[in-house]
Amino acid sequence: MSTGTDTPVSFGPSSEAAELLARVSDCLLGPRGLGPAAGAHRQLVLDPATLRELGSFTDPTEEQVEEVVAAAEVAQRVWNACTPLVRAEMLHEVASKIRTHTRLVAEILTLETGKPFKESADEMSWSASAIDYYAEVGRHSIGTIHGTATPGQTHFTIKEAMGTVVIILPANFPFLLLVWSAAAALAAGNSVIVKPSENASLCTLAFVELFQELGEGLVQCVPGGAEAAKQLVGHPNSHMVAFTGSVPTGRAVARTCADMFKPHLIEASGSDAFIVMPSAPVEVAARAATFAAFLNAGQVCTSAEKILVHEDVYDDFLTAFVRNVEQLRLGHGLDRVDIGAMENARERERVEGLLERAVEQGARIVTGGSRPALDGELADGYFFTPTVIEGCTPEFDLYSQEVFGPVAPVYKVSSFDEALTIANGTQFGLGATLYSRDIVEIDRAQREIVSGMVWVNAPLLDNDAGPFGGRKLSGIGRQLGAEGLDAFRHTKLVMIDPNMSEQDFWWFPYSDEEAW
Repeated sequence: MSTGTDTPVSFGPSSEAAELLARVSDCLLGPRGLGPAAGAHRQLVLDPATLRELGSFTDPTEEQVEEVVAAAEVAQRVWNACTPLVRAEMLHEVASKIRTHTRLVAEILTLETGKPFKESADEMSWSASAIDYYAEVGRHSIGTIHGTATPGQTHFTIKEAMGTVVIILPANFPFLLLVWSAAAALAAGNSVIVKPSENASLCTLAFVELFQELGEGLVQCVPGGAEAAKQLVGHPNSHMVAFTGSVPTGRAVARTCADMFKPHLIEASGSDAFIVMPSAPVEVAARAATFAAFLNAGQVCTSAEKILVHEDVYDDFLTAFVRNVEQLRLGHGLDRVDIGAMENARERERVEGLLERAVEQGARIVTGGSRPALDGELADGYFFTPTVIEGCTPEFDLYSQEVFGPVAPVYKVSSFDEALTIANGTQFGLGATLYSRDIVEIDRAQREIVSGMVWVNAPLLDNDAGPFGGRKLSGIGRQLGAEGLDAFRHTKLVMIDPNMSEQDFWWFPYSDEEAW
């Protein structure tokens, strides 16, 4: 592990970022734009790399949440009345605005969440791409004509907006996960209320401001704690909930929605397998595993958390993998680094607890495993050294949990069958990666791995046109692709007889011939 800059540097916000942070602090983005949140609870926002104060957010009052929901209902009716062409053109303008503001808003994202600036800038770019995608897809599929069952009639389905969509977000990809739901929801004619993570509130407010030209009250943002989220999820005038986060909170959201028969999309935890077989080029697989395990300090729902390596290449892979990991540069996200700080102290302590328990159960730390000794204003940041452990087995507590941090557990397997068994043996089923040139292994992996996604020799890729989501406790529903658009639309069947013809063979009175 190395650090970014050798000489002490101050990593405070630029003047433009400081001005924007001050403007969004303690605000919500409601029907009249940015305005002060008036709740009783106020929380400081710190740069996780330096613990420098960036600003603060304040919870909304119940009355303010009611006002936001009421405004969303009005805005949705206006937006839904626009043609799909008009909505597409306006969404393309938002995508263009995101690209124009990439550097400033990405800087704030890095300051608040700790991720490297390159990853923040990528997130802005990917978000714009998803908006452009749904701007067009929303025009292309608004219903289907069906072959009629009765002569002279026309039968078809139409797609209709649900109304107001509530989007509840984590801090690891606050913009991208927002857009995956919001772009589809808006393309379908809905309004959107965003409840950001408490660890990404200010940057999310700054990002959502870029949507304001779509119309007053159409896309609003309500920072705060659990009470604001509960009010939005349980509100009778919110009509769909898209949630990304932990399994316990996802269950709570799903229960509330189930009581109201409210549609919901849940993307919860993952604990993905990364399988390396003998036919794979070891050096390539090791580099890929480094990226898959340590992107965003491992705080990715599809991170490689079970690296399953065939015994024939295990030693060579582990050597190459550790060499790659030890070359990662750790430091402030605005420096020349690959790995930034973790989101907060609580998450770092949780990961340290998982690692400590794994060592107690027999794992061996190959590299990392501690808080790094950084100088200057980074000394107290929420950093953790990229860590590789080996000797892991499915009996470890770590196996059945989501790590969600910079720790990569490596397992030795004796066969492809054993790798599949371990990959499928947990309560999660989000994604999985296979490195192999064996066509039989590739075919079996895509058929037999129980997950929403399988990557073969191409880890952690997304495609706006391809659905993203998991199985088992990793969630229900899909984002992206045609499935992602339909998640935010109702389907209505229509049957029309334009001539009111005498096609009454199924009406009363029933014929005597058909009686018992």
